[in-house]
Amino acid sequence: MESIELQHCSSLKTVEVPLEASKSESNRALIINAVSGNKSTLHNLSNARDTQTMLRLLKSDDETLDVLDAGTTMRFLTAYSILGDKPRVMTGTERMQQRPIHILVKSLKQIGAKIKYLNEEGYPPHRIKPLEVQKTNQVGIKGDVSSQFISALLMIAPALPQGLSLKLKGKVGSRPYIQMTLDMMKLFGVQASWTNNTIEIEPQEYKEYPYVVESDWSGASYWYSFVALAKEAKIKLLGLRQKSLQGDIAIVHIMNRLGVMSTFEEDGVVLEKIPHQQVFEYDFSDCPDLAQTVAVVCGVKGIAAKFTGLESLKIKETDRIKALKKELKKFKIKLRETEEGVYEVKSKFEPTEEIIEVETYEDHRMAMAFAPMLTHQSIRILDPSVVNKSYPSFWEHVELVTK
Repeated sequence: MESIELQHCSSLKTVEVPLEASKSESNRALIINAVSGNKSTLHNLSNARDTQTMLRLLKSDDETLDVLDAGTTMRFLTAYSILGDKPRVMTGTERMQQRPIHILVKSLKQIGAKIKYLNEEGYPPHRIKPLEVQKTNQVGIKGDVSSQFISALLMIAPALPQGLSLKLKGKVGSRPYIQMTLDMMKLFGVQASWTNNTIEIEPQEYKEYPYVVESDWSGASYWYSFVALAKEAKIKLLGLRQKSLQGDIAIVHIMNRLGVMSTFEEDGVVLEKIPHQQVFEYDFSDCPDLAQTVAVVCGVKGIAAKFTGLESLKIKETDRIKALKKELKKFKIKLRETEEGVYEVKSKFEPTEEIIEVETYEDHRMAMAFAPMLTHQSIRILDPSVVNKSYPSFWEHVELVTK
């Protein structure tokens, strides 16, 4: 399907949405279990393409592992492959081969891994040989580029002969994702210490643990946006916990300021409309995947917004800042950098009879962040299948609330 037309629907049905399981939790659980020798039974794994790709490649005996467009899978498997018993080649889509991996590879080489780039230096594809001798357990890594590099190193650390002492340099971004990794490792029996900017993990074994994956808080964020923007709405999201390991639970507090109240129940959370603030400032360093969604909400509601902590958005599925600027402009919403690292949202949005097309740039979050605009006018989303990366049933769930 080349596009999907979303008809204007100002008021949403009161429904329960059966969210997909968390991709972030699923991918971590799969790597932890693989490092342990698959001791554990994992329940409610995500149907997201990224997770299904991870599952397939962990079972594969092929020398070349093609992650397609799955960044998490690329990073986690690159680290995991140094524990293997044969060489592996990591590759992916054209865009994946433009996404830098050198920071992770440099750290793995410090540990003692032999990794060779096959095309451009610092980018996939790359060949990885199994680790023969650990040279050191002292590794430093930049903290503000991608938490997935850090999580990839942490999850293999217990299986390294000397363990790992990982020093995070500079500002640490997406801190909750690093904490999620450590919390999940703890559930599987691995102890770690995080003091100041150093995380230390001794050599030890993962234990058996029957893990149940929670629903996805990143996916939940789009339903908060729907409720915030709709004239009338009450939606229950199933499978979410008030005490979550996922950093994107930050959407609860963000949207409480932008017009959505959350009431937790035993089987999920109920979203209802409340008044919103007129001015909003937020540092997205800990939850960058929420920025696109929040930018759309602020733009449509005319909330004067100031964002920081967006550094990592430039190396995602697309340059998300550039993509956001271009698509918001179609709705007379400006996203501009007023000083280095500081972005403001200013809006002259008015609904129009025209059906506006939204490009998605091979980025699932672009499609889902803009979908809630249907509450104000009809739109057309190009390449809607991009949602399969993290939320394959998204369009079916949109139909639940609009038809």
